[in-house]
Amino acid sequence: MSVLENWEQWKNFLGDRLDQAQQQGMSQDIIDQMAHQVGDYLAKQVDPKNEQERVLSDLWSVASDEEQQAIARVMVKLVENNGTH
Repeated sequence: MSVLENWEQWKNFLGDRLDQAQQQGMSQDIIDQMAHQVGDYLAKQVDPKNEQERVLSDLWSVASDEEQQAIARVMVKLVENNGTH
């Protein structure tokens, strides 16, 4: 099963990656930029695998660049304490 198929696994995966980035000293601005890039890639290249991803994809598709950056920042906040470490 792909990590994208289960919302909780996806959040855990993102949370773990966020923990790693923070432990390596990556700034919040860089993390936010990377989150936006990942969101953009997923919206363009990956078919949503569950209802939550479908909602995010639909929101992303109608959002301006500034709104997409806000969505990315909110996703970072969502998973900030969600890692499995």
